[in-house]
Amino acid sequence: MAGILDLLNSDLGKTIVSGVAESTGQDTNKTSSVLTMAMPVLMKAMQRNASTPEGAEGLISALNKHDGGILDNLGDLFAGGVNTYILQDGSKILGHVLGNKQQGVEQIIGQKSGISASAVADILKTAAPILMAILGKQSRQENVSNSSDLGGLLGGLLGGNSAQKEQSFLEQILDADGDGSIVDDVAGMVLGSAGKQKSGSLLGGLLGGVFGKK
Repeated sequence: MAGILDLLNSDLGKTIVSGVAESTGQDTNKTSSVLTMAMPVLMKAMQRNASTPEGAEGLISALNKHDGGILDNLGDLFAGGVNTYILQDGSKILGHVLGNKQQGVEQIIGQKSGISASAVADILKTAAPILMAILGKQSRQENVSNSSDLGGLLGGLLGGNSAQKEQSFLEQILDADGDGSIVDDVAGMVLGSAGKQKSGSLLGGLLGGVFGKK
């Protein structure tokens, strides 16, 4: 199974990045940086939520409502401007998935991508329903119907258990207090001497390792 970052590097992913950038009025490269950081964090949060029977049931129900249809009409979605329903849906998804960690996650990603937390929020509100559509489509293809199936789906897209350091890194972003320092601290801890590099490239490289080519 290809990882979520492999998808972002595909033609579909490039369409998503450019469309989200245009819709939110943000630079394409910075939008790509935001999504590269945010997609794994959102999926790790979903994996956490799905670790309980109630959480798994709720996520499966949500995926059943996102059949992936919007992926077939991205041109129309972005050409006409992302409508209010999509943005409202995105806001609800982020609130449900991240809970009280949402603001902290947005602040950290904003610091590392060089844009404001509010701009990150706009990008994520636009992208979250698309991510759910991707997951919903994949869940249908794999006939996901229970928590075990769901765990396999999310684990596969997150690189399974083959990247424990990166998984720990994602966990700590979700547990951060929002001041941004956790990113530098954890990146330095995980990568050792490589920590002398710029933190932005550190984060991209570290998260890229989560999704090793399959």
